[in-house]
Amino acid sequence: MRRLTRTVAAAALATALALVGGCSSDSDKSESGGGNGAALEKVTYLTSFGNFGRDSYAWVAKDKGFFKEAGFDVDIKPGQGTGSVIQTITGGQAQFGPIDLTGGILQLGNGQAKDFVAVAAIQQRTMAAIVTVEGKNIATPKDLEGKKLADTPSSVVRNLFPTYARLAGIDGSKVTWVNGEAQSLMPMLGSGSVDGIGQFVVGQPTVETVTKKKPVVLPYSNVMQDLYGNALITSTKLAKEKPEMVKKFTAALLKGLEYSLAHPDEAAEILKKNVPAAVPAAASAELQLMAAYVRSSNSGTAIGTLDSGRVAKSIALLKGAGALKQDLTPDQIIDFNLAPKA
Repeated sequence: MRRLTRTVAAAALATALALVGGCSSDSDKSESGGGNGAALEKVTYLTSFGNFGRDSYAWVAKDKGFFKEAGFDVDIKPGQGTGSVIQTITGGQAQFGPIDLTGGILQLGNGQAKDFVAVAAIQQRTMAAIVTVEGKNIATPKDLEGKKLADTPSSVVRNLFPTYARLAGIDGSKVTWVNGEAQSLMPMLGSGSVDGIGQFVVGQPTVETVTKKKPVVLPYSNVMQDLYGNALITSTKLAKEKPEMVKKFTAALLKGLEYSLAHPDEAAEILKKNVPAAVPAAASAELQLMAAYVRSSNSGTAIGTLDSGRVAKSIALLKGAGALKQDLTPDQIIDFNLAPKA
């Protein structure tokens, strides 16, 4: 069941565009709360990419009152991927959002971003993958040689591919990459113009809906077990100046995540209520696929934990593959004082 996708389209191209452009509803916009009449603290939260099932836990935390109970009035906006989420948060236009942690390490270690820290893991293992469909004669990583793949240029799936190729025994020089926009990748795969696309494993149900074909997924986690998936980030400034506020927000968000995994159908309906273009069946399926990545043998039953040793191994792997220009230590990208404890 380890089948996910990275840059997701919707159940159809028009739906995808609507999902990516979805914005916060007016529910839970009260000016007071937290059970004591105190004014709620306004927070802007970015999803990882658009408004799909994998990000529905934020809407659940809002709809079920978890944010309000913690003292927050949260405006949820659709994120546009790791680089954009980092830039928006460090620029002060948002306070929190999930990014692919490996993508964050690459950006920080290559001087492309700074002034952000991760404070909780959303997935304990990377969800990055190459996704194709039956009929392409791709069943193993080696079968990618001689094939054409599509992804956005800044995709963590694409940027990690040289490392994945080396570890999986692929001659990367024999793989052709072409550019595609997030909303066009699945239609490109369905039309046959490319042999595979960079995706997150949980997007498998949406791939099948759009392409009308059975997906074949090659998860990066099969050869890179120490890499985390998405992680919640905030600005270094906010983490330093308001650590208790960061902890409270993180706890409320993770409560929404835990509830969503336990009640995927309800979570999908909550997403649909706030984002009318959402497809509940696909959203629920994404959450069910994501569950194994949120809790794993690495974290036991805990949600949100980050392990310094594992992060160090991830950095070493990327450094050894020539993917990092600068040396990094785990505490340069993660504030372990704020992260949940195992």
